[in-house]
Amino acid sequence: MTGHAVVIAGGGPTGMMLAAELTLAGTDVAIVERRDSPELAGSRAGGLHARSIEVLDQRGIADRFVSQGKTYPVVHFASIQLDISDFPSRHPYTLGLWQNHIERILAGWIGELGVPVYRGREVTGFTQDDTGVDVELSDGPPLRARYLVGCDGGRSLIRKAAGIEFPGWDPSTSSLIAEVEMAEEPELGVRRDEKGIHGIGRLEDGKRLRVVVREERPREAGESAEPTLRDLSQALIAVWGTDFGVHSPTWISRFTDMTRQAASYRKGRVLLAGDAAHVHFPVGGQGLNIGLQDAVNLGWKLGQVVRQVSQEDLLDTYQAERHPVGAQVLKTTMAGTALSRSDARIDAVVDTVSELLSMDEPRKRYAGRLSGLDIHYDLGEGHPLLGRRMPDLDLVTADGPLRVFTLLHDARPVLLNLGAPGSFGIDPWADRVRLVDATYAGPWELPVLGAVSAPPAVLIRPDGHVAWTGDPGHPAHRDGLREALTTWFGPPAVRPELPQALARRQPAERDRPDLASTGGRHRAERHRPRQQLHRNLVEGGRDDRGERDVPEPGRDRHGELGQVLRGRREPRDVRCLLESGAAG
Repeated sequence: MTGHAVVIAGGGPTGMMLAAELTLAGTDVAIVERRDSPELAGSRAGGLHARSIEVLDQRGIADRFVSQGKTYPVVHFASIQLDISDFPSRHPYTLGLWQNHIERILAGWIGELGVPVYRGREVTGFTQDDTGVDVELSDGPPLRARYLVGCDGGRSLIRKAAGIEFPGWDPSTSSLIAEVEMAEEPELGVRRDEKGIHGIGRLEDGKRLRVVVREERPREAGESAEPTLRDLSQALIAVWGTDFGVHSPTWISRFTDMTRQAASYRKGRVLLAGDAAHVHFPVGGQGLNIGLQDAVNLGWKLGQVVRQVSQEDLLDTYQAERHPVGAQVLKTTMAGTALSRSDARIDAVVDTVSELLSMDEPRKRYAGRLSGLDIHYDLGEGHPLLGRRMPDLDLVTADGPLRVFTLLHDARPVLLNLGAPGSFGIDPWADRVRLVDATYAGPWELPVLGAVSAPPAVLIRPDGHVAWTGDPGHPAHRDGLREALTTWFGPPAVRPELPQALARRQPAERDRPDLASTGGRHRAERHRPRQQLHRNLVEGGRDDRGERDVPEPGRDRHGELGQVLRGRREPRDVRCLLESGAAG
């Protein structure tokens, strides 16, 4: 049976982003995708919000997307435009870019990272036990994984097979979206009426047209969900009085305002991300974006658990942080859906809301929410940065100017020291956390909140969110730093004296490649520090793919030493273990 540390069901944007994050974290991962080709039929959804572009910038690949799209300094709440050009971000805009282009670029990236994709297959079922998941495929032998992640859309088989409830609201409206040709010249642009928002626009080739149109009613239970050209013709006639001679559809799809969220994003060794975890009406273009951000939140955490850097309860923070974000998006899209219709009463509400949102503070609050720049994970009381995304500051280091986001290209946590260089160290976590001495003389400003005080030091997670701020020279702050390092990046390593042969294997920090942006076609595991390979050996013998090749920890001396190095056992027998060759 073929084995991987993680198997991802679904190779859309969320699945590919998660695969990239896991690969950067040094975890063997594979995607199972039902489509035979990475090419997506039709353009589908479109648009990346500011925080999603920042996330891509944190991995050094934002320019690949920005160069292919068009920027708009606004976000939309129903039909209301909110300006974000004054937001403190390098990317204060929405990027107009169709999903087929987004997927093409992501596919190229994971190809460079060497992620295997099982194409033309679907996950048909799975069984999980205490050590992993057996994944059944529609074609070929099953796969064995330590974890399975469902990124397989709103009708997720993974969610259903796991028995995860999907509470919410049934659809009240239904729309068709299609790419077609028309014999007659259509009325281009957007139209609002009592049904909602409709639109016709010309595509890049100048010949085909993209159509979005509300139907008279949502589909009843038992009716076919697959739309036809006749359905599209009838919907066009109902809105415009003609179907403009519609013909030759490239694709037609139906979507509704069904709004649901998984009760749990995890059940045992099965996790959910993207549309598998939450569905809603696409008003505001939120779905693809929060899926990408789900992936970036989950990837480094799952990678650390697979590598046994962290305990499994770290995965509980994925639910704790991302479920509230999804719930807020569902509320916002339901409100936007209601306001997208047009009659005298709703128009009065839209005018009132529009007037309120023209005021600076309400505009910033809702624009921050829609752009994703205001996301705040509840990590307790403290500096306003705590739990929020770290600004992309222009730093000055001993090696020259450096952006904060550049430090995150390899998806490794960073402790940024803005005080006296060399004033403190983090040796017990040095194999996991990069310590950077730097200065910054500019203002500290956050979206929505505005100016904040400059912290002496900041601990930044791989997803770009701040896990701790403080002054490491202060005893109480120093204790808080140790607690944060342990919570997010595992217990301190106990560092017994290693044989010279092992010590020589530790590479310099400068030798670590930038896997996210080099474009090299090497497996990420090959570039992990030898320190990590050594830890894999002593932590119960996990190989580079997360598979066991020696007995479980605690049943032999490798496992015992692994527990010591992870700080879970007293180092009473470390010297004899090392001298006996167990770690060599």
